[in-house]
Parts: sequence; C-alpha cells; structure tokens
Amino acid sequence: AIGVDVNPAALQSCKEKCDFSYKTDSRVYIKRGDARNLKFIPDLTIDFVCTHPPYADIIKYSEDIKEDISHFREKEFLLAMTQVAEESFRVLKLKKYCAILMGDIRKKGHVVSLGFKVMQEFQKAGFLLKEIIIKEQHNCKSTTYWKQKSKKCNFLLLAHEYLFVFEKCRLAEKHET
Repeated sequence: AIGVDVNPAALQSCKEKCDFSYKTDSRVYIKRGDARNLKFIPDLTIDFVCTHPPYADIIKYSEDIKEDISHFREKEFLLAMTQVAEESFRVLKLKKYCAILMGDIRKKGHVVSLGFKVMQEFQKAGFLLKEIIIKEQHNCKSTTYWKQKSKKCNFLLLAHEYLFVFEKCRLAEKHET
C-alpha cells in the first residue's frame, strides 16, 4: 500500500494506524506528496486507487499547506481533480479500479453538485463508471453547526456523499462522457 498526503498530521496518524502488531509480507509506504503528481510511481503499477479529497473551499484540511486543495475555489479545485484523475489513470493497471469519495457543497444557499463534476473529470481522464454508492453522513464534526444554519436559512442538510467506483478499461485512449 502507498499512502500519499500533503498534510504531515494526516501522515503521522496514518503511520500510527498502519503500525500493525503482527508480522506480514505486506508493506505500507507513507509519503508526503500530492495526488496531482505521482511521478514516483511508474505507469501501470497500481492495483487499486482510493481517494477522499477535501472539498473545494468548504472545510479547511489545513491552515497553511500550499498544496491543500480545500483552499481552492471551485474552478481551481476541479482543475486539480482533473490532474488527480489523470495521474490515477496513468498509474493504475488495466482492468483495475479507482474509487473516490466525494460530496456536494452549498454556496449562497444553493447546492453545487461538486460530486458529479468530479465524477465527470474522472470519466474525461478515461475511466468508465462502474458504480455510484451513496453514503449517508451522520455525526460529522460540523453537523451541529450546519443543522443550526439550515434552520436559520431554510435549506436541507447535505447528508450524503458519493462513492464513485471507476474501472480502467482502456490504456491511454480517452473517450467522451
């Protein structure tokens, strides 16, 4: 397994959780990096990509990490996700899978379908959509805040995320969505 993250605090947490108390032939490599640039991973070498990026301009993943895409506005965020999709496609073996957990956001009282926009970027990179799984969200760190705000501003809570599962069916050929 290869874990890549821009946030040193997340990497430390991952190291602690991956410090297994039993012997195994498996290895876990944890690296500070950016999913938009996986140049340290050769083409067609990964069996499964799983990612859960922070959402554009909503909840900050870090205070001051330059590569942290949670500070990006929607357009810049989607460009970053295009790069993530292209790198994921490059490193993934043929007939293998990529999963991304993504949700929507709300701006000025209206839903922005960020999840589906990201899904389309992965399709443009060459992935075929295999499944859409809906994950209900409960008891998030910010749930109390958003419940209060939803009553005050008259909107429903976004209480789900999408788990998009893609398959890499072709090598370098991109296709239209």
